[in-house]
Amino acid sequence: MADSADITMLLDAARGGDRGALDSVLARLYSELHSMARRQLAGQHGHTLDATALVHEAYLKLIGRREAQFDDRAHFFAYAASAMRSVVVDYARQRLAQKRGGDLHRVTDLPEDVEGGVRLDEDTLSLDVALTKLAAVDHKLAQVVELRYFAGLSELEIAGLLERSERSIRRDWQKARLFLLASLDS
Repeated sequence: MADSADITMLLDAARGGDRGALDSVLARLYSELHSMARRQLAGQHGHTLDATALVHEAYLKLIGRREAQFDDRAHFFAYAASAMRSVVVDYARQRLAQKRGGDLHRVTDLPEDVEGGVRLDEDTLSLDVALTKLAAVDHKLAQVVELRYFAGLSELEIAGLLERSERSIRRDWQKARLFLLASLDS
């Protein structure tokens, strides 16, 4: 992992409007972002969205957000996870519109283990709607879901990133799953 102090300094410069600093952050964290994307797209064959494209599209979304303020490494990864979620959802929406008219169906399960990656189908679109509802109720729980499900981070990695205990992240993940499953079921 890239040196946190250097990353924080670069993020401070980026917050001050230095576009080169943001580019440097991306360059230093690119391999981590690429690993996250690769984990999330694992098992997806026959799609035009690959890990490199996901990272590049997420980067374009990151630099396009004028309100984006990256206070630290955790904040940057939270934005990156959100950007990756947006790219995956847009891809799934476009793919379904071309394939079947984009009809949504009911999701009945949200896997505990996200090792297999996100599915680029109707489930992702339904999950996105439920996750938006969750964010309106509890942003912290939604952030854990984004980091876990869309960025592919483990509970331990999220705990380190957010400087919280693994146990509290596990509780948040369980609460979020219950909320999302209830939302998806209704």
